[in-house]
Amino acid sequence: MRVLAELVAAIAPPACVACRRPLARADDRLCRACTVALPWLRPGCERCGLPRHRGAGCPAATAAFPRAWAPLAYQGVTRRLVAALKFHAALPVADLMAAHLAANLPAALRDPAAVLVPVPAQRARRRARGFDPASVLTDALGRRVERPVVRCLVREDRAGRQVGTGRASRRAAGRISVRVRGDPPPIAILVDDVHTTGATLDACARALTEAGGGVLAVVSYARTL
Repeated sequence: MRVLAELVAAIAPPACVACRRPLARADDRLCRACTVALPWLRPGCERCGLPRHRGAGCPAATAAFPRAWAPLAYQGVTRRLVAALKFHAALPVADLMAAHLAANLPAALRDPAAVLVPVPAQRARRRARGFDPASVLTDALGRRVERPVVRCLVREDRAGRQVGTGRASRRAAGRISVRVRGDPPPIAILVDDVHTTGATLDACARALTEAGGGVLAVVSYARTL
């Protein structure tokens, strides 16, 4: 599937990946209107990545990761970009997403000793798609920021519908099961496409720290509000 997606991307007429308007240059990926409409997030809570808390406290107060960051809100153009990558195998979109991440990555997350660790997809989803979206995004980001990528996490829980599922429900009864394969990195930045409840990110960070590794932060392309 991945080879086919790359072939189609190479021969198809250039069009905006978000709205399908024609593009003058294929390298642009996004049309001017969609570029202007990108929902950039203003700085907010460093722990959960939200511009403001919806409730009384930070939803990541007890999370195993110390910091979360995403440059964009998961809505509008951003949502369509993520969908193009995840559900339509538009793999070149990952490089555009990585460019947005790299250009806005906070200085505190540019530790030269840090490695990038993709948040793993469930095996059934990876087999169905033929690729792992977070892994493709992490590879693209690694090239942009010149950081090594370490695939040391494995999802062991079965695939199930998570859209609209709360953090507590996702974590209940072992719904999210992650294990570390090999030696965990001492300084890791977890990378995912979308930060929703944070339950999967928390499970990954917890697996790393319990195995003796360290987590500097979790970085996602988009954050649900």
